[in-house]
Amino acid sequence: MSELKEKSERVVKLHVAWSMGAGLIPVPIIDMIAVTAVQVDMLRQISTIYGHNFSESAGKSFISALSGTYLARLGAQAIKAIPGIGSLIGGISMAVLSGASTYAIGMVFIKHFETGGNLFNFNPDSFKQFYKDQFEKGKKVAADIKKEEDVKKTAQKDPIAKIKELSDLRDRGIISDEEFQRMKEKIMQSV
Repeated sequence: MSELKEKSERVVKLHVAWSMGAGLIPVPIIDMIAVTAVQVDMLRQISTIYGHNFSESAGKSFISALSGTYLARLGAQAIKAIPGIGSLIGGISMAVLSGASTYAIGMVFIKHFETGGNLFNFNPDSFKQFYKDQFEKGKKVAADIKKEEDVKKTAQKDPIAKIKELSDLRDRGIISDEEFQRMKEKIMQSV
């Protein structure tokens, strides 16, 4: 793996986490604006790593062209509009979708730059399928980031309470038995 690709992938992972946070904003439309800003910043940083000049307007149009009509985002927006529970459910789904989309966009540009492309010869249509594939991988990346954050939050509590919470997550099917054992071992090692 090239050094540029490795640096860029770290940038993508960081921005996936940031976009997930932006996706949790409970105000429809504001969350989309925040996620787009995170994605534009990610493209700026990746472009800089590969030595390409960056245009914010081009970055926004590439994001829009790659992620399509935002139907999935709009669905999450509609759910958020329901008072109370809608904000919670919509926010969680928007966070995962935002993280997955950010991951996919980042991976598209890394691939484009790794194959000698630049911002002037980028053709979003030629990356549609790759974007879709990366979006699916991005869902797992986003879920893994969320699990890491949950473990960090749990690790700040007393060990018995942490293990009890992990057990509850396992019993509800949120984490697997293997994940439970791995996280339990981390907790026990930190005591």
